[in-house]
Amino acid sequence: MLYKCYVGLFLLMFKVAASIENGFVVNGNFELGGGAEFSQNGFFRLTNSSTFGVGRAFYSQPLNFKNSSNGSSVSFSTTFVFAFVLDEEHLPGHGMTFMIAPSKNLTGASASQHLGLFNHKNNGDPSNHVVAIELDTFQNSEFKDINGNHVGIDVNSLESVSSAPAGYFDNENGEFKSIVLSSGEPIQAWVEYDAPETQLNVTLAPIHKSKPSLPLLSLNIDISPIILEQMYVGFSSSTGQLVQSHYVLGWSFQLDGKAPELDLSKLSFFTGKEQSKRKGRNPLVVGLSITGVVLLIIATISILIILWRRKKAEFTEILEDWEVQYGSHRFSYKELFEATKGFSEREFLGKGGFGKVYKGVLPGSNVQVAVKRISHNSKQGMKEFVAEIGTTGQLRHPNLVRVLGYCRGEKELILVYDYMPNGSLDRFLYSKVGVILNWNQRFKIIKDVALALTYLHEEWAEVIIHRDIKASNVLLDGELNAKLGDFGLARCSKHEQDLQTTHVAGTLGYIAPELARSGKPTPSTDVYAFGAFCLEVACGRRPVEQKTSAKEMILVDWVYSFWMEGKILSTMDPKLDREWKAEEAELVLKLGLLCSHGVAEGRPRMSQVLMYLKGQAVLPENLNAHVKAQEGRGESENNAILCYSSPSLTITNSLISVGR
Repeated sequence: MLYKCYVGLFLLMFKVAASIENGFVVNGNFELGGGAEFSQNGFFRLTNSSTFGVGRAFYSQPLNFKNSSNGSSVSFSTTFVFAFVLDEEHLPGHGMTFMIAPSKNLTGASASQHLGLFNHKNNGDPSNHVVAIELDTFQNSEFKDINGNHVGIDVNSLESVSSAPAGYFDNENGEFKSIVLSSGEPIQAWVEYDAPETQLNVTLAPIHKSKPSLPLLSLNIDISPIILEQMYVGFSSSTGQLVQSHYVLGWSFQLDGKAPELDLSKLSFFTGKEQSKRKGRNPLVVGLSITGVVLLIIATISILIILWRRKKAEFTEILEDWEVQYGSHRFSYKELFEATKGFSEREFLGKGGFGKVYKGVLPGSNVQVAVKRISHNSKQGMKEFVAEIGTTGQLRHPNLVRVLGYCRGEKELILVYDYMPNGSLDRFLYSKVGVILNWNQRFKIIKDVALALTYLHEEWAEVIIHRDIKASNVLLDGELNAKLGDFGLARCSKHEQDLQTTHVAGTLGYIAPELARSGKPTPSTDVYAFGAFCLEVACGRRPVEQKTSAKEMILVDWVYSFWMEGKILSTMDPKLDREWKAEEAELVLKLGLLCSHGVAEGRPRMSQVLMYLKGQAVLPENLNAHVKAQEGRGESENNAILCYSSPSLTITNSLISVGR
């Protein structure tokens, strides 16, 4: 929640100035939000060394950015001095923006690579009406960042329309000189917009240098269609797993004129050596005798050795050189131990085929996460698995559970995911949770999963084959939006290449016949599992019910038999009490059968499935004949699944509670 801060005295580092028409030199008339705070020396600190933090500072009053007569934008100029102080224990991350925004309320904006400005849903939305200058210290491929130390001009999105490595052009010889944004040294920035020329310039320089005559970035852009008449100006910043303190040391702004100069002589006290909050807090030894200090040190060392030995016995954390490139996805064991209250049974959410899942709250940021502990006794494939975490950790889709990172030990791997408050879908289908999902909710869940699979198969840079699609791996957020989770079995492959494997993985009833025979997963085997999933959600029963008659054991065969009798809607979940839309219900059931076709070539692609569900295409007219062509397949193909005896077959049971 934002809170107003009215400071009676001018901040020491700002040049004292009277009120300026259509502009200001910051003098306390501003608002701080998130983790932003005053330093004892008077300047802003937007974020500190807390992980996954967001901080903002706004000039408290809106400014008129457009001419009332013709609606065109006006010129503006701003200059500010900033410093990024790197925590000694971390790599730099993530950065800061100067922004022009229609509101001070940026509810829902995310930390990490979103810089406290947007989130994965609204990034790129023209209705944002935001123009920003990003000072970015982490290279993120999602936004096509050029490197991990750059400046960019952003319009409604964190994918910059123009960017350049951080630096400046020397006035004496025109030579480009680099600037390290995370050096801890104060850096001055100028952002100037010439409305008649529709020219936006961004310039940087160390504070001991005069303003370069040649800007770092110069972009021809008319911001009139982007901004509204009244806009707010300010800063946003964020940290992720990588942290640094983001400071604003001085700031002035002017509409239709040049921003007032800052009195840089007032900045001499800032040395770039500011310590984070958690440092310098140990005054306990002050006033103690030398003997007392020695005894205290000996006792402390002894206690630390005992605790270290105990913790080492539980978990020996491993970090090898090759993992450096995945630093943004690496959590420390200490963080996760604290987040889960020592992996307390009170935080236990469930247990799956791969390990136990705990609820956690990341220290410092209060972000809720799900933490999964996986045992492993071999280094075989660990490098590839961590590389996969690095890949899937970059996936950003509203219907995918984000893999936030990992921690690796000698005999254990810990994965960190987004926390889903409503748990897994199978809880609502099979457990007595007191809530029955209505048809509209179920139909949307099916479409959500189809969107996620289309993204994985056809829209991401690599083909991601999930390999374990089922109701217990579909997680529901607070608004019952479905998100496909558990990438523990996922594998990446380049487009148009087969994925070779010698290990059949999946869950009974979702495994395509050819996967059981060959052990080779493909996007089509995911489609088969999705077909079983559609029938599961619509019928409210598992794909294989072993405690029932042979006729009803296999869900797909049971639904198919009712279809042949012209009574396919009789298979719908009786808990729905016949409250469904007949056209949608019939579509889902028939689509489930089509996706469960016994021959891979007979199944649609997920993009086609999505078109059927959205009503953008209709099922084939000869669907009956198409599906009937595989009649009689049931016994032989089901035997291929139920009686497959290879020792490499892995079958996972539904997870308890959350299904991760």
